Amino acid sequence: MINRLISLTRYSIGIAVGATLLVSVALLIYGAINTVDVIYAAFSTEVDTSNGKTLLAEAVAIVDIFLVATVMYIVAIGLYALFVDDTVKLPLWLEIHNLDDLKEKLLGVIVVALAVLFLGSVIDISNPTDLLVPGLTIALVIGSITFFLRTLRQ
Repeated sequence: MINRLISLTRYSIGIAVGATLLVSVALLIYGAINTVDVIYAAFSTEVDTSNGKTLLAEAVAIVDIFLVATVMYIVAIGLYALFVDDTVKLPLWLEIHNLDDLKEKLLGVIVVALAVLFLGSVIDISNPTDLLVPGLTIALVIGSITFFLRTLRQ
């Protein structure tokens, strides 16, 4: 009886899967709406588009939204595959067989998101020396992630 009950509790992860998928879809829709707004602003005669840096910064922010949506999707699919049904047909690059696979995929996307975040900082910054602290911080985080992934694979 207890074994059966414990076995069934793994389906409670479905709550996390559903919620994470909803967040992913919401972010994708939000990003798409922002994309339309940026495209409209780029070609609108009412908006001063002489400063391409503003449009570029907005485009980078949209990419960041899509990356976070991707992370949420990978989490949802990964949790589903790990706890509910491991026979789901996924592309080879997205197959997740254990928690370490899920961590590896997430950390890879996080590194890309950090790079996009830094790019956004580069676009918005007026004094190049102001990039030193965020750049070093992001480099330290990426270095830590790289070290973690290397030890994970050993």
